[in-house]
Order: sequence, then structure tokens, then C-alpha cells
Amino acid sequence: MDPHYDFYRKTLISLLKNGHLSLDSRVLVVCGGQGDADVFRSLGFKNVVISNVDTRTEPHAFAPFEWNFQDAEALGYADNSFDFCVVHSGLHHCESPHKGVLEMYRVSRIGILAFEPLDNVTTRIGVRLGFGQEYEIAAVVAENGFTYGGVRNTQIPNYVYRFTEREVVKTISSFAPYGNNRFLFYYALRIPWGRFRVMRNRLLGGVLMAAAPLLKLAALAFPRESNNFAFAVLKPSLPREMHPWLRSDGDTIALNREWVQSVYKS
Repeated sequence: MDPHYDFYRKTLISLLKNGHLSLDSRVLVVCGGQGDADVFRSLGFKNVVISNVDTRTEPHAFAPFEWNFQDAEALGYADNSFDFCVVHSGLHHCESPHKGVLEMYRVSRIGILAFEPLDNVTTRIGVRLGFGQEYEIAAVVAENGFTYGGVRNTQIPNYVYRFTEREVVKTISSFAPYGNNRFLFYYALRIPWGRFRVMRNRLLGGVLMAAAPLLKLAALAFPRESNNFAFAVLKPSLPREMHPWLRSDGDTIALNREWVQSVYKS
């Protein structure tokens, strides 16, 4: 398997060991591809739907898993349709990465898992020095023949949106203010070897490749300064884990007036 997916596989194994996922979990992968199918197949998952907006995809491309044409920013599934929703390096190809996160959260019953570029001081310096890209031109050129791989899988290079941990917490908490979500973060260094190899400036490409071992050492010492991370969001079990100022009112959530009045003057 491509080493690029080692971090992906190890993170899923961690979630399996901690009981957040099982091999029988119904999983939706958005912005998915063959790499996703290979990872889930290698681990023994049985009930996975791979989805994307690539019109070239054949219906049985990811067998034994199902494929579905789905827009990550407007999923055609009802709330809580899947146990888990997963994306690997796909949200930064959306016009609104946050909308993609919230759609994933909406259709999942237990939680979501996303692998995306990480925004920190190191990655910002790295972009300035040429290690990273502000716009993902290489994906369109090197991997997709100037035709696909950009924003919403078009030929237009996408802006590389980099998330922060706090941003994930605020986005989810604003969308679902009913209970305390659990947030898990994992870190990894991702070196874009393919982009270095196709750079016309051979000197710069060589310098960047030579510096890679130093970057690996730095990432081991300071994992939160890596350029890539994964975030898992585990949804609270409602109504059991609902905030005390709320109550369950049949199929809806309402304000718990008794609790509010015990704390605040009316």
C-alpha cells in the first residue's frame, strides 16, 4: 500500500481499538477514491460507501464497496444515515470546507474523521519557502493531466485550506450546541515527494528533498507543528449527554426552563 496512506490506516486502527468504530460500522467516505477503498478493504471493513463528484467513476470501481455520486457540500442523505463519515484530503477541494465538515457531521450517527492540512506557524513558513503550496496546482498538473483534481474536482487549482484544532471545535459546537462533542487530534508530516520531482526548478526541488529528513525530525519533536493532521469528532449521546439547560421534548430539543430559572433571575 502507498506509504501516503499509513497515517490514514493507523488512525482508523486507533479508533477501532478504542471502540469508536467497528468493522461492521456503516461508513460513508466523501471525496473518496481508490486509496480510501484500499485502506478500508485492508482493514476488513464490510459496509462502506465511497462517494465523490467524479463523473468518470464506474459504478463497481470500488467493489466490494458501493459507490455513489455525492457532493460533499450537499450530501443527499438523511440525518444520521451512517455510523461514521470519513474524508481524506478532500475538504480543501471544496468551495466551503466548513460546509463539508458540517454535512459529514449531519449524516453521521457516531462521529466523523477528517484528514486535512494543518495551519500553524511552520506550515505558513513552509509555503513561503516553497515546501507547501498556497494553491494546489501540482494536483491538477501532475496527477490529473490538467483536467481534474482542483476545486470541486475541476481543472481550477484549489486554495489549500488549512484547518486548526480550535477552528474545528468552534465550527462543530456552533452547528450542534446540544451537548459536549469529543474531539480527538492526530498529527503527521506529509512530504509532497511527487511535487518535488516534477518541479522545473531542479535546484529548488533538490534542496527541498534534501531538507526532508530535518523536517521529519522536527515533526517528531513537535508533532503539532506538522503539516498534516486528522481530527475525529465523536457526537454526544442525546438526550443522555445533553447540556443541563436543554431537555428532550419528544423528537425535538427545547430549553429547560427550570434549570435556567434556578441559575438566572427571570
